[in-house]
Amino acid sequence: MDRRRFLKGALGANILAHLPAGLFAQNEAGAIDDDWDAGVVRHLLPAVSDSRILIKASFSERQSSPPVLLIGGQRVEGRMNDTQGEFWQFHADGLEAGRTFALELRGDRGQALCEPWELSTFPARDANVDSFRLLVYTCAGGHDELGFLPAAVRRRLLRRALSFGPQAVIANGDHVYWDILSPRGGLILANTDTARRLAGEFDRSALVLGSDNETVLKLAVTPQIAPVYGTIFRSTPVYFLQDDHDHFENDEATDEMVTFPPSWFMIQLARASQKLFYPEFLPDANRPPYLPWSSSGDRISGLSESFGTLRFGNLAEVLLYDVRRTMTIAGPTSVFVDPQVEQWLDARTRNEDTRHLVHVPSSPMGWSAGKWGEWYPDILGEDQTLTTDIPKPYWQQGWLAQHDRIVRSLANMQERTPMIISGDLHALALGRMVRSGAMDLSANPINIALAGPISTGDELWPSAFRGVGPGTPSHVDMEEDITPLEQHGFTLVDFEPDRIALRFFRWDVESQDPAEIDDLMPFHSAVIPRGG
Repeated sequence: MDRRRFLKGALGANILAHLPAGLFAQNEAGAIDDDWDAGVVRHLLPAVSDSRILIKASFSERQSSPPVLLIGGQRVEGRMNDTQGEFWQFHADGLEAGRTFALELRGDRGQALCEPWELSTFPARDANVDSFRLLVYTCAGGHDELGFLPAAVRRRLLRRALSFGPQAVIANGDHVYWDILSPRGGLILANTDTARRLAGEFDRSALVLGSDNETVLKLAVTPQIAPVYGTIFRSTPVYFLQDDHDHFENDEATDEMVTFPPSWFMIQLARASQKLFYPEFLPDANRPPYLPWSSSGDRISGLSESFGTLRFGNLAEVLLYDVRRTMTIAGPTSVFVDPQVEQWLDARTRNEDTRHLVHVPSSPMGWSAGKWGEWYPDILGEDQTLTTDIPKPYWQQGWLAQHDRIVRSLANMQERTPMIISGDLHALALGRMVRSGAMDLSANPINIALAGPISTGDELWPSAFRGVGPGTPSHVDMEEDITPLEQHGFTLVDFEPDRIALRFFRWDVESQDPAEIDDLMPFHSAVIPRGG
C-alpha cells in the first residue's frame, strides 16, 4: 500500500491538515525506514537486556482493547500506560540471549497495527564479545514553536547517527523542555502565551494521569518526542536518562525559588512522561532492586526509573545515573546521588567482570557553565569568566565531595580505562581530568566526553542562557582534545577488547544546510587503549 495513502487513512484528514507543510518530505530525506509501514503506530521505543524486551508505544487511534505483541512464540498483551488507550507498553521476559526476534503488533481483531520488524536481545552477560557500537547524545527535547531546532532536523540528525549501525543508544537527559516555575526557564517555556495556547496549564493540586493534567501533559510532551523518534528506533534499544528539564524545571536557585530537590508534582510529571513515552531501565543482576525509584508498585517488577545498567556481554558495562531525583541540600553531607546508589557505582567500578566500564551521569564532570545544580562551585564573575571568588548561592559543598569520591573510584581502576560520557552542557568535548582537588590523576587520567546536543535552541546554549560557555572549573585540571563546542551533534563509541574508539559528529545550524546532515562525517576521532 502507498505509505501516504495508508497514513491518511490511519491518521485522518483533519490531523494531516494540521501538520506543518512539508513535514513528510523533510522527514523522509535520508531516511532509513522509508519502506517500513508504521500504520497507526505514532512512536515506538524499545529497551532490551540479555533476556527481556520492553517497548513503549503510542497510537494515533485509541485502542479500546489491549493490543498484542507477538515475539518468539510469545503472545504479550499490552499494558495501558495512560487512561485513554493511546499509550501502551509491552514486556517480554525469559528470552534467549543474543537472538534476533521477529515482532508483530496486532489489534483486538487480529489486524496488523504496523509492519513486522526485528529486534535483538543483548549477548549473555558472560559471553565473549568482540565489538559493541553505542550512540550517545543529549538534549533532544523541545517544542518547535518555542524556539528549538525543528523536529524534522533533529530526526534527520538521528537518522544519520543510525546509519552507522549502533547497537544501542543513550539519550542523556532533557527529552522534555517545559519549565513551569523556574524563575528564568519558565519565562521562555511553560509560562509563555505560546505554551499556554499549545497545551494549557497544569493544575498542581490534581493528579497527573486521570485528570485534565493528562491532556496538558500529552499536548506538551508528544510534539517533543513522537515526531523526533517516530518508529526509526524500533530495532535499536534505547536508554533514556532523565535530567532537570525532564522534571519540568530548570536547575535554578535564587532567593525567589530553589527548584531542586524536585517537588512531588515535579516527580509525578517526570514519572508520567517516562511511563508514557520511553522505557525505564530493565533489571540487572548486579544492580540492587532496592535503589531509590526502583521496583515501584506501579511499574513492572524490577524496573528502575533513575539508575540503569547497559551490559553487553563481558565486553562493556555502562552505568547511568540521574543526579536530580535524589539530590539533597544538606551542606557538607549533601549528595547528588543517594548513598546507596553511590555504593552501587563504586562496587561495579571495582568489579572487573567486563573489559570496559563507563560512567554516564546526567550532570557532567570536567566542565562547568557556572550554573547552580552542578558538581562545581564556579559561577559567572563580573568579567564574564568562571570564578570561585564569588560564593554560588545555595550551592552545596557535599556535591563536590561526592564528585571526588566517584572520581577516586574511577581512578583506582588499573586494568580498565576510566571514562565518563556526559550530556546536559549542550556541547561536544573530549579531554582528560589529570587533577581533581588534591588528587593527582596524571598517572591514570579520567577520560571525559560531552556527547553533543540534538535540539538546542538559540536561547539555551550556555553562552546565551548563562552568559558563558562551558569551561574548566577551578577544582580540576583538564587536558582538552576538543575544547567544548556549542554545536549540535552526537558521539559514536566503539568498544573492542583492547580499546575504546570515539567519533564526534557536529552540525552548525548557522552555516550548514539541513541537507548536509545526510552526509555528516566525524570531525574528530580518538582511540583510548584499555588500561590507560
